[in-house]
Amino acid sequence: MTSRYRSPESTHSPDSLSPHRRSVVKAAAATAVLTGPFAAALPARAADEAPAFLHGLASGDPLPDGVLLWTRVTPTAQATPGSGLGPDTPVDWVVARDRALTDIVAKGTVTATAATDHTVKADIRGLSPATDYWFRFSAGGTDSPVARTRTAPAADARVPGLRFGVVSCANWEAGYFSAYRHLAARGDLDAWLHLGDYIYEYGTGEYGTRDTVVRQHAPAHEIVTLADYRTRHGRYKTDPDLQALHAAAPVVAIWDDHEFANDAWSGGAENHTEGAEGTWTARQAAAKQAYFEWMPVRPALAGTTYRRLRFGKLADLSLLDLRSFRSQQVAVGNGSVDDPDRTLTGRAQLDWLKAGLKASDTTWRLVGNSVMISPFAIGSLSADLLKPLAELLGLPKEGLALNTDQWDGYTDDRRELLAHLRANAIRNTVFLTGDIHMAWANDVPVDAGTYPLSPSAATEFVVTSVTSDNLDDLTKAPEGTISAVAAPVIRAANRHVHWVDTDRHGYGVLDITAERAQMDYYVISDKTRPGATSAWQRSYRTRSGTQKVERTYSPV
Repeated sequence: MTSRYRSPESTHSPDSLSPHRRSVVKAAAATAVLTGPFAAALPARAADEAPAFLHGLASGDPLPDGVLLWTRVTPTAQATPGSGLGPDTPVDWVVARDRALTDIVAKGTVTATAATDHTVKADIRGLSPATDYWFRFSAGGTDSPVARTRTAPAADARVPGLRFGVVSCANWEAGYFSAYRHLAARGDLDAWLHLGDYIYEYGTGEYGTRDTVVRQHAPAHEIVTLADYRTRHGRYKTDPDLQALHAAAPVVAIWDDHEFANDAWSGGAENHTEGAEGTWTARQAAAKQAYFEWMPVRPALAGTTYRRLRFGKLADLSLLDLRSFRSQQVAVGNGSVDDPDRTLTGRAQLDWLKAGLKASDTTWRLVGNSVMISPFAIGSLSADLLKPLAELLGLPKEGLALNTDQWDGYTDDRRELLAHLRANAIRNTVFLTGDIHMAWANDVPVDAGTYPLSPSAATEFVVTSVTSDNLDDLTKAPEGTISAVAAPVIRAANRHVHWVDTDRHGYGVLDITAERAQMDYYVISDKTRPGATSAWQRSYRTRSGTQKVERTYSPV
């Protein structure tokens, strides 16, 4: 795969839990097989002839001089994810400038142990900026496939363009990960962003209202223990489309709630029963440990995913952790969404975000944001649409005005952040959001009630789910019919919303130049078919300096 540019620096759970909890689906806001060198098929070597690389390999968090490499080795047939079994195993890694691995620039050895579920990471430094590299792992005479990664541009580089894949909400049981396959096949990504819900915690058939499970995950019960979370991550990493995308470009990932449990907050979750499922502290710690073992993520602070990456002078990317520090969600309509003592981000993270946005000298300030920041009101939806929409959000089916799991439930944090953007004349802030299982293109108004007479402080692109159910899945309606009715009502009640699609599944491609940031929205034909096709649906952009979204009529 060739790059689109080169910088000057380049040289080349228990059964007794209630049925309600089991069936709640929370999205949020009103609430072909890959061909080519990166087809990451499982190795021909059988698991009983281990060591084997059954879970692919990945890279993440690119820096100008380095990148984090990841894999998982299966040293013996019994050493399955979460088993705690298997011997210490040396794993060699090599990084080269060419796919054939003849021009080697770095190599080393790490040890896979049961203490980290036989996952390994190598945090490489000394690489050239804005450069493609290829890498491979080896253990006990077995080689992994070869994968591509890419470093970030130098901090002071004047970068003509960047292109990122953008995804969220991939429920294994709801369908196949065709969106990942199509992103991998592009061959033009600098990196891809996963905005949360990389895995889901529910037991088989307990998430959503579909009559059938497309494919069963493991373990079959709700995941609660460290072994459970490891096993679930391991099952996801066997997906060939996910392996292909990890092998095609580095990932930049944050978590949302389902990496833990539905509607997680700092002290618990909607889908957690204290006592029956142990303590929340223990479950949260297990989920975080498994996440950092199984994801190519470099934690900035112990136990969090908030951190910042820079891509030359064109863009920086602030990544948020909106689960570890938040106050508990409140009931709809009781007024406490405006309580200044309640927080979504936590004080330290909000101060860090504000300081970073103010100090930024890049053209664009991107924010990886797991739940929607734009305000949302239901409007006058009919009862037949209001009830499934409320079910999608996991909220009461009457009197629904907002989703308190997103920024709407923590309005003081949002007010402070948007006031900071306005007071400091901080331009070109773009929130990149998942969670809601719908696609949106929004202005982010300072005062939604008076918009557009009042200003917009930022813009927001929300991507739909890879597979997790949205409105047409819940209502069993033909794709597109619900959106045709609901979208005009939603837009009429939310004048800052330029577009919403409540029905389709897919992914986004964010393309950035000095003049504009554009999100191209792609949809897949059928999430229940492994060979689903992909098609461009719509595109929206924000021009530099405007803080507003506009439609554009072709993808980049």
